[in-house]
Amino acid sequence: MSDNHQASYLFSTRTSKVLAEKIAEFYGQNLGKINFQTFSDGEFEPILDESVRGGRVFLIGSTFPPADNLLELLLMIDASKRASAKNITVVLPYYGLARQDRKDQPRAPIGAKLVANLLTAAGATRVMTMDLHADQIQGFFEIPVDHLYASTIFIDYVLKNNIQDLCIASPDMGGAKRAKNYAGHLGADVVIAYKERKKANVIEDMFLIGDVTDKNVILIDDMIDTAGTLCKAAEIIMEKGAKSVRAMATHPVLSGDAYKNIENSKLLEVIVTDSIPIKNNLSSKIKVLSCAPLFADVMKLVHEHKSISDKFII
Repeated sequence: MSDNHQASYLFSTRTSKVLAEKIAEFYGQNLGKINFQTFSDGEFEPILDESVRGGRVFLIGSTFPPADNLLELLLMIDASKRASAKNITVVLPYYGLARQDRKDQPRAPIGAKLVANLLTAAGATRVMTMDLHADQIQGFFEIPVDHLYASTIFIDYVLKNNIQDLCIASPDMGGAKRAKNYAGHLGADVVIAYKERKKANVIEDMFLIGDVTDKNVILIDDMIDTAGTLCKAAEIIMEKGAKSVRAMATHPVLSGDAYKNIENSKLLEVIVTDSIPIKNNLSSKIKVLSCAPLFADVMKLVHEHKSISDKFII
């Protein structure tokens, strides 16, 4: 079979199955079957239930905690490699450990680089992911990385809802570039929340840079963890005279008291993608937009050796 007519196969980790089934539906192909053999001590062994020899394998799985999700994906990569797959594309809607992208204190690990090494060592030939915590993580790989942006999903949502007097906000200095890019596409102003921390997930103080008077503000971030930063930023923005505050964040990590924080906050709504499965019934304010069409489109283009450059809005 020539490379242009190479067969493609889609498989999913167990915890990303709902998203993977949506991706497979948009892709136009059923998910491949995997037999999971589980031992009494908790060890597991994923076995591909069909031949992938000479084909392109797409392995779909977000690597959020527990670490078993990453291990499961690595074992699936190894199984594909040993089954003689020609190309192994790892589709990571959410790239776990991405916050550990640098050595910011003595004797700290660089977890994002370790994950890149593990994926490559297992046999991945390409990686596809979305809204990395830091763009430079792409440089941790010596294989092609397709870094997609949820902006294509979120900007459509804003335009369809015709939100007037729009202002884009970043909840921290690190997201200023992302907020500026969104604002450029939407013709909106930009404000930035400057925060000071004493330790992770605990905000000491926060100040607002910019004017939000009589504006409908949208906070943009790559992920929501405890939602402490977003809720604090929303509170300050409303105090400064904004009409409303929404939040858009790609990855709904939502740990600790996140759901309660969001439900009790000044946020009108929180829009996220389904890169990580969430308990949507725990907060009426959370709205989920699917990233499945975006991944399915890019997977198809990659398989057909076509350009994907028009998929990168921001």
